[in-house]
Parts: sequence; structure tokens; C-alpha cells
Amino acid sequence: MGEGHHHPGLLRKALAIADDEIHWIRPDLQMENGESREYLVRIRYRQPLQKAVLYRMHDVLYIVFEEHQRGISSGQFAVWYDTSGEMIGSGVIR
Repeated sequence: MGEGHHHPGLLRKALAIADDEIHWIRPDLQMENGESREYLVRIRYRQPLQKAVLYRMHDVLYIVFEEHQRGISSGQFAVWYDTSGEMIGSGVIR
């Protein structure tokens, strides 16, 4: 209770999205298994974009953030953007 928003149990560095929950807004940029790319990601509306690396492995998309994120929960959406701010894709966090 004393640590509030800064409690380590609320922080995570990574999340996963099942293959059937990935939505590519730019199908031409869809990632293949074994591929990784750097994108800017947000998990909350109005959250500042966060640097992350996306890994597509074994039909799961893993997002590993540069910095720990607070309160990542199953059922939330993650949305990734290129450096120009164009939305590339999204998915439901498992």
C-alpha cells in the first residue's frame, strides 16, 4: 500500500498478443515469424508513445518496452506506430 503507483508488482517490461488478435492496419508491413522491428507503442488512450521492439515468434507478437510500463492488463489493446506517427497495427493483450 505504501508504494502506490510505484509498486514493482504493477510494472512490466513486456506483453504478448496472440496471432488471431493482431490487427494490421498496414498489411504490407505485417511481420513474419522470426522478425523483429522497433516501433512506438501505447497501451492507453493519451499515453505518450513508448519505445519498444516487437518480436513475432511462434505465431505470437511480443512487445518489449525500453522502459517498464505500469498496469499492463489482459484485454487491453496495444497499438504500434512508426516514427512518423502512422498507426501500423494493434492487438488485444493476453
